[in-house]
Amino acid sequence: MSTSPSPRSRSSRSPSPRLPALAFDSLTREQQALVAAIKSGPRGRFTMDGPFAVYLHAPAFGQLAQQLGAHLRFGTGVPPRLSEIAILVTAQYWKAQYEWAAHAVIAERQGVKPATIRDLKAGRAPTSAPADEMAIYAFVKELYARRRVSAAVYARVHKLIGDAGMVELVGILGYYALVSMTLDVFCMPAPAGTPPPFREPTRR
Repeated sequence: MSTSPSPRSRSSRSPSPRLPALAFDSLTREQQALVAAIKSGPRGRFTMDGPFAVYLHAPAFGQLAQQLGAHLRFGTGVPPRLSEIAILVTAQYWKAQYEWAAHAVIAERQGVKPATIRDLKAGRAPTSAPADEMAIYAFVKELYARRRVSAAVYARVHKLIGDAGMVELVGILGYYALVSMTLDVFCMPAPAGTPPPFREPTRR
């Protein structure tokens, strides 16, 4: 028996963020340091939305989280195209509005086909995707569904990225699950001007 909300229980309206918006001119020294660290890192910029707007409310935690995120996005041996597949599957699983909207653009820039992105957004297996992307997709889906990964699925991905890559891939999934939960719990919307990619479940 399915426990998914019925279509009537979902809404296209985005809920209001649960944390107050902060103004740059009112940031504490710790918050300013977090902004500076993000700007000076590989991302090269800071925006007052998405997960970073949440991290500002706990800047010591935010410093650690953004450092891990920067490494996992820019510093691993996992090819960016494959990393973005893992991130998109995670964003779709959690229906994380901001994460999907941001990374669908990045994924296409890294070489993921638009048809693959459409399939992932709809929750379908991207059967026209290259074999390496399908291997990553199968790994992530099995891990989320079973909380384990079979030897055959593991071996297919291991052949592509090796031992270090496997550790980093699991780290990517863990970090972007954290980001997804952060976005969902604090009701962070998609970037300004971007329609929500997923219908919101009705909140009590």
